[in-house]
Amino acid sequence: MSGSTDPLATGAPGATTSSPADSSLGELIGNVTRDLSTLMRQEVALAKAELADSAKKAGKGSGMLAGAGVAGHFILLFLSIALWWGLGDLMDNNTISAIVVALLWAVVAAVLALKGRDELKQVQGVPQTQETVAEIPNALKGHEEENR
Repeated sequence: MSGSTDPLATGAPGATTSSPADSSLGELIGNVTRDLSTLMRQEVALAKAELADSAKKAGKGSGMLAGAGVAGHFILLFLSIALWWGLGDLMDNNTISAIVVALLWAVVAAVLALKGRDELKQVQGVPQTQETVAEIPNALKGHEEENR
């Protein structure tokens, strides 16, 4: 087997040692069943790969939203400290300076929330798998040209 591209020599799916005219109905059905099984395994493998990619994007977006939640808690913390410190000493008006710090955290929370939402909008699911699975009925009917 030195570089032969003959499907019978390579053991490719659907390859038999006899021509289709010499094959029995059982052999032909066996070949179709094996090819269909191979196709379904390939579709499952594609779906797994696409789902892993989608899960990665969803995880990134979820992490950013979690960061926005932490930043939101800091808003409450700094507002509380601002009210407490506002009763304090600097220019007899510490309240305004503490509120400025809390507003900075509000901006951080808003930016993280917007970025996280954008990341989650990019999650597409399994578009290539959906496309190739939609082609299977035409292939089973022998109308592969309708898929092109």
